[in-house]
Amino acid sequence: MGLFRRGPKRDGRDAPRDPEFAFLSVAEGSRFRGLVRECFAEQGLEVSVFADMVTDSDGRQFGLGNLAAVCHNDERGPRVWPDLVRQHVGMVLRAMDAPSALDTLPAEQIRAQLYPRVVGAQGLDTSNFQYARDVGPGLREILALDLPESVMMLTDEALQPLGDLAYLRDQALYNLRGLPVEAHETVRDDEGMRFEVVLGDSFYTASRILALESVVRQVTGEELPPDGALVAIPFRHQLAFHPIRDTGMIAALNGMAAFAATGFEDTPGAISPYVYWWHDGTLTQLSDREEDGEGLRILIGEEFHALLERLVADEQGRPDDGA
Repeated sequence: MGLFRRGPKRDGRDAPRDPEFAFLSVAEGSRFRGLVRECFAEQGLEVSVFADMVTDSDGRQFGLGNLAAVCHNDERGPRVWPDLVRQHVGMVLRAMDAPSALDTLPAEQIRAQLYPRVVGAQGLDTSNFQYARDVGPGLREILALDLPESVMMLTDEALQPLGDLAYLRDQALYNLRGLPVEAHETVRDDEGMRFEVVLGDSFYTASRILALESVVRQVTGEELPPDGALVAIPFRHQLAFHPIRDTGMIAALNGMAAFAATGFEDTPGAISPYVYWWHDGTLTQLSDREEDGEGLRILIGEEFHALLERLVADEQGRPDDGA
């Protein structure tokens, strides 16, 4: 899994864009939706195809956003789209037709396969996830059941018979901390900018921001410093971090801001295009888009500004007078 995604060479950006999925051209969007219809028909299910979803005669809806992004990001190009769509449709229908895992799995197994998942607040149906916990600006934590072919995000109704929410969350965090680091890469440049990226096929890689201290220890062999770390979770398969020890974090902040914004675009499982300051378990947003939607800007609040001044003073050998 690459750090900076490079899309396959297809229709140029000057080609008319699909009105729903701008990363596809109009022609590519038409081909993609045609494949979706064909693959559902192969499974004996006729569907009505809309811009962002399909529906069947029973009123079931199947969103197309993630699948479109998966096709777009596959470097092999449109020649593999039929296989990608066919695999996805088969998986979705098997999950829909199978008995609910909540009804068939023993309670011990459910708890063993329970994980917390951090998702973007935008698009989360709060009426079904009233228990969702605020993690930081634009971020929510929900609980998910990990299954062989899918991930079941647990609604309020699904959680109710499973027991105490606090206990379930503790169990989910315990399971999260036990996950291995699948891959790790260091992003750096000639000017000394550096940050670490944890990558993995697990749907919970980015959610390990909830167990950041253990992840940093696994990756670097060191404890998180008292001032915390810069973090970014552009999409579900990446977690970037930079422990804050000196003013080198200024260059890391700028590098991570670009990294997060790029990783967020047109990605299945997108979470956040921003960088955050993790400090004692609290997340403070540090980057944002310019008001015109073009470019990035860094947000410096009073507490983070004080941290910057202290780090500069320490490096200059002057005592920090607290001013």
